[in-house]
Amino acid sequence: MKRIALFLGTNLAIVLVLSLSMRLLGVEPYLTANGLNMKGLLIFAAVMGFGGAFISLAISKWMAKKTTGARVITAPANDTEAWLLNTVRRQAEAAGIGMPEVAIYDSPEVNAFATGMSRNKALVAVSTGLLRGMTRNEAEAVLAHEVSHVANGDMVTLTLIQGVVNTFVIVLARVIGNFVDKVILKNEGSHGPAFWITTIIAELVLGILASVIVMWFSRYREFRADAGGARLTSRPDMAAALRRLQQAHAGPLPEGLAAMGISGGGRVPGWRKLFMTHPPLEERIAALEDAR
Repeated sequence: MKRIALFLGTNLAIVLVLSLSMRLLGVEPYLTANGLNMKGLLIFAAVMGFGGAFISLAISKWMAKKTTGARVITAPANDTEAWLLNTVRRQAEAAGIGMPEVAIYDSPEVNAFATGMSRNKALVAVSTGLLRGMTRNEAEAVLAHEVSHVANGDMVTLTLIQGVVNTFVIVLARVIGNFVDKVILKNEGSHGPAFWITTIIAELVLGILASVIVMWFSRYREFRADAGGARLTSRPDMAAALRRLQQAHAGPLPEGLAAMGISGGGRVPGWRKLFMTHPPLEERIAALEDAR
């Protein structure tokens, strides 16, 4: 529940900061002075919504390295590092993408993640806990899962979806605020307090609803990455890796990287499932087995 709250809080904060920026830059009054300038509002909201999302994507590798302390392998210092580089290189060639940077970060948790600006400039990182807690075949399947994320363009697609929902949250919140101010309260002058209060409330509510869409795609792409990992290795190895994660109870990554990791928890009851970045591991294992 804490992880869900942090994720929602982060995304709502982004939307509210974008809205505040519009006011501080003097753009908001121009867009709302005489009703709503829908064309101008949509353009500016798109610039803000997509701009923020793509800036996050552009610095994702840098942020990942900083937040996890990941060390990129440039020259293998031992057999494990050499195996990691060779495995990712072979999988990247099979998937038709450029060679990602390969990194190790120190953590007892069994986890891994992939991030980066494009299919040819990605980062694949694994924890020391994963290297200690999995067999080579299982670890290879995890690497294949992450390489499949890169090959599927999941980071870019997730960024595009986040940009779209950010844009519509900003626009629709102002449409609702304008409706309350002008139609319900029949304010004939410039926008009053009701417009701003309603807009803020609408941004909070719409931001939560928008997160449901983003989380749905995040869960959907996990099934695709599992299938891709099975193609690059084997279905039994991919399923075995997921079962190992069940036993290991993989710990969470920093919030900005949560959607990019391999980890996934157990079943979550009720509405909370809507805000999960990963499907339950038992569902992912069942999907692999049903595809045989």
